[in-house]
Amino acid sequence: MKRHLHIFFVAAALAALCIAPAHALEYTIDGADDYLFGRPTSDDTIYEWENPNVDRSKNTALIPPGFGTPTSYLPNSGEYLTPNLVPGALNGGLVNQVGSVGNPNGGTPTNATGGGYPADSTSVSVDSSGFPTVSTGTSGQTIAFTDVTSSMYYSNGSLGTLKIPSIGLTVGVYEGTDSAALLKGAGHFEGTSIWLGNVCVAGHNRGVRNDFGKIHTLKSGDTITFTTALGTMTYSVSSVTKVAVTDTSGLSATATNQITLYTCVQDQPAYRWCVKAVSVS
Repeated sequence: MKRHLHIFFVAAALAALCIAPAHALEYTIDGADDYLFGRPTSDDTIYEWENPNVDRSKNTALIPPGFGTPTSYLPNSGEYLTPNLVPGALNGGLVNQVGSVGNPNGGTPTNATGGGYPADSTSVSVDSSGFPTVSTGTSGQTIAFTDVTSSMYYSNGSLGTLKIPSIGLTVGVYEGTDSAALLKGAGHFEGTSIWLGNVCVAGHNRGVRNDFGKIHTLKSGDTITFTTALGTMTYSVSSVTKVAVTDTSGLSATATNQITLYTCVQDQPAYRWCVKAVSVS
């Protein structure tokens, strides 16, 4: 009898559960809040504006440097794929990679006497009678110009020494602005003057070498000297500007004696630092 009562009470309890109010079983599913549907769990993507007018044609395409080379990890490094099509190629071009330059090891011109770099115009013996120093441009404007000849090279292959005391720079200058020249020191733009007129020099600003890394900090009046087989020219800084990579106006020949320095702008491949200094002696 007790067993039957136990079964009865259990059945009654189950029946009571089955007749629970209908509203107790109702439920709803709310949709996602506005702007939260499919929200990612990772960090929000940050989009940076990029200039749509950058030249991406083969004119500016670069052949990347070799794996493991000193400039292999640097942005915008390498040789131009079509150097003859690069803007300003006929005027010597612009610096095409980042990096720096180094100190000279000394040496003398191949036809000069004495050791080391010349301290003044009397320390070497060079026949300059064959150097064109003044010419007339296509527009009829008189310009000053001194060409690079074989007699101007030192035994170490350089053309002279560039010094900027305010930033502690002493560096040899080599002909050309390709990677080979700029790994040895600063590079002289081919086709520009080496003595009278506008002397144009490029250099790296970071990486394995870092001599031109501070030229953008130069102030008006800072002194620059450039010593060659023809003597030492002293300049005073007149301007420090940021120019577009396609702006080659600074390479133009001038009637006055001046020096123009170029280097890359860190993380801004579309621009170059341009330092101009005028001769004071």
